Amino acid sequence: MKTFKYIVAGFCLMAAVSCNQTPQTEQASSEYENAVIENMMTRRSIRRYKEGPVARETMETILECGINAPNGMNKQSWEVRVVDNPEVMDEIVRLMAAGNPDVDPGRVKGCFRGAPTMIFIANDPSYDCSPIDCGLLSENIMLAGWSLGVGSVCLGSPVRFLNNAPEALAKLGFSEGYTPIICIGMGYPDEAPDAKPRDPGKVKFVE
Repeated sequence: MKTFKYIVAGFCLMAAVSCNQTPQTEQASSEYENAVIENMMTRRSIRRYKEGPVARETMETILECGINAPNGMNKQSWEVRVVDNPEVMDEIVRLMAAGNPDVDPGRVKGCFRGAPTMIFIANDPSYDCSPIDCGLLSENIMLAGWSLGVGSVCLGSPVRFLNNAPEALAKLGFSEGYTPIICIGMGYPDEAPDAKPRDPGKVKFVE
């Protein structure tokens, strides 16, 4: 039964990527013939979202893609917590603000960019490649989301505030020893930003 579940999930993922749904941003372009490459090249960081969280069923698909990312020795050295309840999110923000009294509470709240669904990712510091694993997990999550029309933004500042707010960390319920390293805001985009330039000169072949 378990094998059948993963087979079905695999087919669902392939279908999602092949469809490459980006209706909220209208970024799809015939420039790319390959749907996976198009998904990667058209994804943008979203900082304005429509109201309402991403459906749980959609998030489950996105998170399944995330935990199937490559990771060192299959240690799966991450833990993931998802918050899509506004009341719970407000409480976490309140606890973070209390733990950072020298920071304007508005800045603490603003660091989440108004995303209606927040993903908190913690790593295992005892494993030196855990940050890499968490980065790969995060990229899978964001690309899977984009293929389903869900925008995302990768955030670092909430982690700084969380690490000064033990009560907020306790609310998230990470296992002992795990440390927040990345936050991802997700939701349906309410903007369609242009791509920022990249420097291809930073990539060189070694002859």
